[in-house]
Amino acid sequence: IHESLAHPTELDRAMGYEANYAGTSFMAPPEKVLGSLKLGPPMMNLVGNRNEVGALATIGYDDDGVQPDTFHIVKDGILNDYQTTREQAPWLASWYAKNGKPVRSHGCSYAQSWADVQFQRMPNVSLQPGAKDLSWDDLIAATDKGIAMIGRASYSIDQQRYNAQFGAQLCYEVRKGKIVGQVKDAAYQMRTPDFWNTLDMLGGKSSYEFGGTFNDGKGQPGQANAVSHGCPPTRFKNANIINTGRTV
Repeated sequence: IHESLAHPTELDRAMGYEANYAGTSFMAPPEKVLGSLKLGPPMMNLVGNRNEVGALATIGYDDDGVQPDTFHIVKDGILNDYQTTREQAPWLASWYAKNGKPVRSHGCSYAQSWADVQFQRMPNVSLQPGAKDLSWDDLIAATDKGIAMIGRASYSIDQQRYNAQFGAQLCYEVRKGKIVGQVKDAAYQMRTPDFWNTLDMLGGKSSYEFGGTFNDGKGQPGQANAVSHGCPPTRFKNANIINTGRTV
């Protein structure tokens, strides 16, 4: 979520202003992809906010003095909006007007201290749970053959957040609806839209939980931001799983 969906929907990155440090975004230019870029199936909804209880980016007002709102970054699988500040929201004015939306900052301005210049930083960005209240066990039971992954380990992603590889802290082999053992050195390779479009099962509300980081880096000079991501268990079809421990 953080690397493949949240960073590339920062509007300054999509407009090319973050290219020198951590790359741009394949979700660009905004006027050509907003409302049309298919990032996942209709069950996929990705929400940005700074008001979710217990989340690390939650705050009453951002550093532009704007009260943040809750907004869909991805709605029904389609790119719906970007993360914005008061300065950036007018960049999308013509698209908002065309689609009957108000020109409003989403309250994503932040500086790490009084001595730093505020700029666009990531809010809490979370994948919403599915309509059915499915659990981790339900997803395992519905899987004939797969790898179940928990936690974040090593990862690599390109400068446009398009091609990536992610490992996990714990990996289990799933056979005929049951976990049959633990595996090591497993990772998955992906192209962002291809991968998310293979999403075919989502956990429900009771399985939704937060992860987070205090060290999301951006900018030159660099600044750190704390941010949370909520997510239920998810299942993806035909993922490209590799063995990262092979030796020649």
